[in-house]
Amino acid sequence: MDDIVLIGNDSELCAGFQAYLDKCFHIKDLGHLKYFLGIEVARNPQGLFLCRCKYALEIINECGLLGSRSIDFPIEMNHKLALASRKPLSNPT
Repeated sequence: MDDIVLIGNDSELCAGFQAYLDKCFHIKDLGHLKYFLGIEVARNPQGLFLCRCKYALEIINECGLLGSRSIDFPIEMNHKLALASRKPLSNPT
């Protein structure tokens, strides 16, 4: 089974194309798009909002880090970076 997302700004044209696909392939309309290929889709009057939060949480959970504490900033504020003092590795592998 394969999924397809049908979108457009002309609802009559989309409905006609959906009817054509249904006639050719006997498709099933699943309603408004909510989740597709790891992307959550939310609707509001301004348009669509795409979010990958659920996908990111699944990855964090698979790594066993779901209960980890979060931090506001990953590095000390106003930290001054210095140039490397060593020579680059000749064979980094």
